[in-house]
Amino acid sequence: MATESPLHLLDDLINTGQQQQEQQQEFLISLESIILTIFLSIIIIMTVCGNLLVMVALCKDRHLRKKKTNYFIVSLAFADLLVALLVMPFAAIELITGEWRYGEIFCLVRTSLDVLLTTASILHLCCIALDRYYAICCQPLVYRHKMTPVRVAVMLSGCWFIPIFISFLPIMQSWNAIGIEDIIEERKGLAGASNDTSCVFLVNMPYALICSAVAFYVPLALMVLAYQQIYVTAMTHVRQIETLQRAGSAPVSGPTPMITVRSSTSSDPTDHYRLRTTRALSPSEQAPIANSRMRIETKAAKTLAVIMGCFCLCWAPFFITNVVDPFIHYSVPWQLWTAWLWLGYINSGLNPFLYAFLNRAFRRAFLVILCCGDERYSRQGSCSYGQVQRACSAASVNGTSMALRLSFLPNRSYSDNGRTILANEQSQDSVGTL
Repeated sequence: MATESPLHLLDDLINTGQQQQEQQQEFLISLESIILTIFLSIIIIMTVCGNLLVMVALCKDRHLRKKKTNYFIVSLAFADLLVALLVMPFAAIELITGEWRYGEIFCLVRTSLDVLLTTASILHLCCIALDRYYAICCQPLVYRHKMTPVRVAVMLSGCWFIPIFISFLPIMQSWNAIGIEDIIEERKGLAGASNDTSCVFLVNMPYALICSAVAFYVPLALMVLAYQQIYVTAMTHVRQIETLQRAGSAPVSGPTPMITVRSSTSSDPTDHYRLRTTRALSPSEQAPIANSRMRIETKAAKTLAVIMGCFCLCWAPFFITNVVDPFIHYSVPWQLWTAWLWLGYINSGLNPFLYAFLNRAFRRAFLVILCCGDERYSRQGSCSYGQVQRACSAASVNGTSMALRLSFLPNRSYSDNGRTILANEQSQDSVGTL
C-alpha cells in the first residue's frame, strides 16, 4: 500500500494537469469565438448601416435623384446591403461554429447568392468608373448623349443579370464540380462531416477562369483604363493652370467671359455653364483660383488612388487565389480562403464611404437624416462668380467636384432657350467622389 500511494499521487497530478490544459484550451477557444463574433458583427452592422443610409438619403433627397451617377451608387448600396444581410451572417455562423447547419440545398443557394451579389457589387463599381469617364473626359453634350436614362437602365440591368450566368445557373447545375467530384468528397471526408453539416465549395479550372474574368479581371481592366484617363485629364488641367499663371501678367483688353455656376441640382452638365461679360481678372486675382484648382486636382488624384487601392486590396487576393488553386491541386488552406473571402466582404462596407460619404451632396443628405431634418443642413443655393472675393472655386456636377475654367474659355457658343451655353466646354469633374 505504501508503494501504491506515490503512483496514485502521480496519476492525480497528471490528471489534474490534463484537466487544467483542457480548461485553458476551452477558455482560449471561447475567447477566440467571442472576439471573432464581435469583429464579424461590427463588420456586418457597419455594412448594413452605411448602405442603408445611402439608400434612405436618395429616397428622401429629391436633388440626389436628379443625378444619373447616384442611381449607380444607390444600386451599389442595395447590392452591398444584400451581401450583409443574406451572405455575411451565414458565413459568420459557419466560421464561428465550425460547421454548416442548414443542409446541402441551402449551401448551394447561399454560395450562389454569394457569387451573384459580390459580382453585382464589383460590376457597379465598373459602371461608376465608366460614368465618371464620360462625365469628365467627354464634352457635356457627349455625356448627355451617352448616358441617357435608357442606357443607365441597361447598365444597371446588366450589373444584376450578368452575375446570374456565373452564379445560380452553373452552381445549381453543379457545373463547377465537373471533373473534381472525388476531390470534393475527399475534402468532406477530411472534415469528418456529412453533407448536412458541411458546405464545401470547390471550382474546376474552366469555371475558375471564366468566373474570375467576368467578376474581377475585366471590370478591373475597365476601371484602370477609365481612372487612368480621368487622371490624365486632371493633370492636363493642372498644366493649363500653370500656363495661365505664367501668362497672367500679359495685358488683357476688352471684356472677358465669366461663368455663373448653377447649383448641382441640374442633371444636365451643360446647365452648369452660363456666360456673362465682366472685367478681366488681374494676375493677383487669378493666382488664388489657380492654387485652388491645383489643390482640387491633387485631391482628385489621391481619391482615385484610394478607390482603386481599396478595390484591389480587398478583391485581388481572393481572385488570384481562385485562379491559382485549381493549378496547384487545391492545396490552398481553408484559413487563407476564409481570410481572403472576408477581405472581399469588407469592400461592401467600404463602398458607402468611398462613393457616398466622400460626396458633398450625400454628406449633406446624411446630416439632414441623422439630425432629424434640421434645416441648417439643407441644400444651399447656387454660387456664382460675381467677385473674386466671393468666388466659388468648385461647383458640384453630377455629385462631383468641378474646377472652374475662367480665362481660357472657348469662343464658340450656342443659344439654348435664350441662354448662352458653351458648345465645347467639357464637364470637368475632377473625380466622382470629391
